[in-house]
Amino acid sequence: MRKFHWAAAAAAIAAASVALAQAPAAKKDERQPVTKEELQYQAGGSPLAGVEMHQDINPKAPQMTKAEFDKGREIYFQRCAGCHGVLRKGATGKPLTPDITLGRGTEILKVFIKYGTPAGMPNWGTSGELTDADVDLMARYIQQTPPQPPEFGMAEMKATWKVIVPPEKRPTKKMNSYNIDNIFSTTLRDTGEVALIDGDTKKIINIVKTGYAVHISRVSASGRYVFVIGRDAKINMIDLWMEKPDNVAEIRIGLEARSVDTSKAKGFEDKLAIAGAYWPPQYVIMDGATLEPRRIVSTRGMTVDTQEFHPEPRVAAIVASHFKPEFVVNVKETGKILVVDYRDLKNLRVTEIPAARYLHDGGWDASKRFFLVAANQSNKIAVVDAKESKLAALVDVDKIPHPGRGANFVHPKFGPVWATGHLGSEKIALIGTDPAKNKQHAWKVVQMLDGQGGGNLFIKTHPKSSNLYVDTPLNPDAAIARSVAVFNVKDLSAKPKILPIADWAGIPEGQGRIVQPEYNKAGDEVWFAVWSAMNQTSALVVVDDKTLKLKTVIKDPKLITPTGHFNIYNTQHDVY
Repeated sequence: MRKFHWAAAAAAIAAASVALAQAPAAKKDERQPVTKEELQYQAGGSPLAGVEMHQDINPKAPQMTKAEFDKGREIYFQRCAGCHGVLRKGATGKPLTPDITLGRGTEILKVFIKYGTPAGMPNWGTSGELTDADVDLMARYIQQTPPQPPEFGMAEMKATWKVIVPPEKRPTKKMNSYNIDNIFSTTLRDTGEVALIDGDTKKIINIVKTGYAVHISRVSASGRYVFVIGRDAKINMIDLWMEKPDNVAEIRIGLEARSVDTSKAKGFEDKLAIAGAYWPPQYVIMDGATLEPRRIVSTRGMTVDTQEFHPEPRVAAIVASHFKPEFVVNVKETGKILVVDYRDLKNLRVTEIPAARYLHDGGWDASKRFFLVAANQSNKIAVVDAKESKLAALVDVDKIPHPGRGANFVHPKFGPVWATGHLGSEKIALIGTDPAKNKQHAWKVVQMLDGQGGGNLFIKTHPKSSNLYVDTPLNPDAAIARSVAVFNVKDLSAKPKILPIADWAGIPEGQGRIVQPEYNKAGDEVWFAVWSAMNQTSALVVVDDKTLKLKTVIKDPKLITPTGHFNIYNTQHDVY
C-alpha cells in the first residue's frame, strides 16, 4: 500500500474543485455517499471485462490506442461498472458519460480517480489499487464514448443451449440413497463450480461444473432439480435423482446475470424456468425440463421517479408466486416490479408495479403471500401482495438494506415479522407482516436491533429455532467479518452473542470472511461458509443451533472460495 498524502490530496482536490466550478454543472444528485462495505459489494468485477466491444472513436476525446482502450475497458468492468453501470449512465455511482467527463478534462479526472472523494469515490491511486499510469489511462478512457456490449438474443442463446441428458433418458425414480432434502448446494465462487454436500454425513457428493461465481441455487417445485446461475449468465440444471447428481442441461441467457427460479403454481410445477440478466437487460422464460428458451423480454424503459428512459435496467431478484402462475421480476434501475403471468407465453401478460430504485434482493413472508424486496439506494423495502398482484407497501428502513431472503419469526410483542440487515449500517430492521391479525403493526418497522456493524449480506432463522443469525462479511474490521452475531428472538432486549466462526475453523487471522448462515432441514444445525482467497484455506463450519457451539468443520482442497450455500428442502419451500 502507498502512503496517503493528505496535504497533497487536499490541495489537488481543492484545485480540481475550482476547475469543476467553472465547468458545466452536472445534474443534481441526491444519492448518499457510498460506504466501504457497499464498495466491496459493488466492485466485485463483471464478466463483461473479457467481452470484445467496438471502440467508437470520439474526435473530442483524448487519443487512445486500441491496446490502451481495451485495458481501460477491462479495468472499468473489474472496478467501476458495478457502481457506474455498463453504459456509464450511473447507478450507485454518478454518470460518467462524455457529456460530463469531457468538460472536466483529463487532469481533473485524474485527481478524483487517484484521491477519491468524500461522497464515496474510492482513492484508487493512493490506495495502491491503480498505478499513476493506470489513473491517467482511466481518466482518458471515461472521456471516450462508452462501448456497448453485444446483445444476446434467441440465436445466441440457442447456440449455447445443451441438453446433456434428455428427459426421456433420465431416471424414472431416485437412483441414490442420499437424503435429498438435506443436501446443500454450495457455491465455489472462483472455480466455476458448486459442491453438492450431504448434510447428514457432511461428505461431498459431487463437484459440479457451472458458470463463474454462481450467485444463487434454486430448487424446482418437485425438489428434484437444482438450478444454478453464474454471474456469467450460465444456467446449469442438476438432477438430484441421478446415481451421482450432475448436470442434465445448460444454457447462457446473456453475458452477465444473477437470478433464476422455476414455476411453482398448482398445475405448473416444474413446467417453466425463468432467469434475469444484468446484460443485456432482459429476462428469459425457458422450458422447465430442458432449459430451451421460449420467450425473451427486454426490461429497458422509464424510471419510476424521474420518468426518464434508462437503457440498462438490470434484473435482480426473481421469485415464483405460490398463489398464481406468475413470476415476480424485480428491475433494479427503473425501480419497477413486474408480475409476469406465464399461462400464455405468446400473449404474455405483465403487470407493472412502480416501487423504488434500486431493487435488489428479498424473500417471502411466512405466509408466502407477500414478497419483500430491498430498494437498496432508496433505503426502502417494497412489499408485493402476490395474491392481489399489487404493491402492498413501501417501508422506510436504514441505509442500504440487503436482506438476502430475509428472516421470518414471531416477535413476542408485535407478532409475525420479517427481518433485514443492511450493508450501510449496523441496524437490523424488523417489519410487521401480518395485516390480518396484527394490522396496526403491518408494513411498519416495529423494532431496530443493533448488530456488529455494516457489511451484512445475509440474515437467517428457522421456524424451529429461537436464534437469528446476522453475518457481516463486508465489514472492514476483520474481527467483525470473521464472526457472526446471534440474537435470541424470544428476548430481543438482550445483546447478541458473537460466534468466532473463522477461529473455530482454524483459519489464520487476516483470512476468511463468514457468509450466509443456512439451516439444515431439521432446523437444528446452522452452516456457515468461511470465504478465503483462492490461494488460502476455506471451510464450512457447522454450529449446533441449540447450544451455539461448534459441531463440525468441513475442509477439503476442493472447497475453493465457498460463498453461498442452499439447503434443498429450505430453498424448495422458502423456509427462512
